Amino acid sequence: MMSEDAKASPLDGLRVVDASTVIAGPTIGMLMGDFGADVIKVEHPRGDVLRNTGYQKDGVGLWFKMANRNKRCVTLNFSTEKGQEVFKKLIETTDVLIENFRTGTMEKWGLGWEDLHAINPRLVMIRVTGYGQTGPYKNRAGFGTIAEAFSGFAAVTGTADGPPTLPNFGLADGIAAAYGTFAAMFALYHRDAQKSGVGQFIDLSIYEPLFQVMGPQPLQFDQLGVIQERIGNRSKNNAPRNTYQTKDGHWVAVSTNAPTIVKRVLTLCGGADVAADPRFQTPQGRVEHIDEVDGIVATWIAKHDLATVLDEFEKAEAAIGPAYTIDQIFQDPQYQAREDIVEIEDEDLGKMRMTNAFPFMSATPGKVRHGGPKKGQHNDEIFIEELGLSAEDVQALKDEGVI
Repeated sequence: MMSEDAKASPLDGLRVVDASTVIAGPTIGMLMGDFGADVIKVEHPRGDVLRNTGYQKDGVGLWFKMANRNKRCVTLNFSTEKGQEVFKKLIETTDVLIENFRTGTMEKWGLGWEDLHAINPRLVMIRVTGYGQTGPYKNRAGFGTIAEAFSGFAAVTGTADGPPTLPNFGLADGIAAAYGTFAAMFALYHRDAQKSGVGQFIDLSIYEPLFQVMGPQPLQFDQLGVIQERIGNRSKNNAPRNTYQTKDGHWVAVSTNAPTIVKRVLTLCGGADVAADPRFQTPQGRVEHIDEVDGIVATWIAKHDLATVLDEFEKAEAAIGPAYTIDQIFQDPQYQAREDIVEIEDEDLGKMRMTNAFPFMSATPGKVRHGGPKKGQHNDEIFIEELGLSAEDVQALKDEGVI
């Protein structure tokens, strides 16, 4: 009998094969697994490099544990002929395939879109590459860091007198993963709800989703010739908008995107006369006098401790947020109330805490069931019990280095 958890999963019955590595592709699989899909992580016998990337505990990669949670893991070298045979057999019952090999690699192995579509016409294939499947750069190696530079993100990030600045986390990969996930759901909706009955492939570059998230820069350049510059934490659209340090050494972020909020912030930090200053009545005026506006807010915040600053801004119904470090996040009552961090029991590390399954859904919530499995942990379960290979076949494939 199906468990209550399985009944409540929106993607129950959907099989996803995650044949990708590192961050963007595996994160698509993670998101789909969080909401009930049966996600099979297919790794080369040597393992995904993410197992050995970043912090480890007792030899266990923590990043891998998160990015590959809620998945089953098998090993398979499908650059070999026998590996390709097994992979094709797996594809017969797969709804979504995620891969991130360089453009043309899957075709070289006889596992390109046309090959797999012929085996399973219902297949949705997400192809994640740095620059996409077409264009003069299609064969270039591409990673999140390169995408963060190529998309224009780094050029507008940082201080005016500093270098283009890169994030120290997988920003481009994470955004690409979100786009890849909803694109897969679009394709499944077209296949199932609109009853086309056929799948399609999704050409997902890592740079394009971040390029789009950056807003109307192309339109601004096209219409006005504007090239956005680095201005630190300020904004060309409004002021005050910055980070400010409190008396006790903490940092807070302030944003004032509505005239009423601007008035309340300036009244709090400078008084009614400042809030009524004619120069500060429009976004353009405040940006023109940004040093003075910023100075008013910065001076007031610097005179008070964090608790007072947050309390006074809340009373004024003005938007402010502390610039948290992860230890502070663990202690915050908002994070706790929403259970943004969940604790699970892990077979390798025991009790461990990680981000919850987002976003929250009222009828079919996601769930973190387990962390990333051991390499090849589900080989027998999937190859023998589900694909019908014999134990002898599996042992032979292992002896030959195929799994």
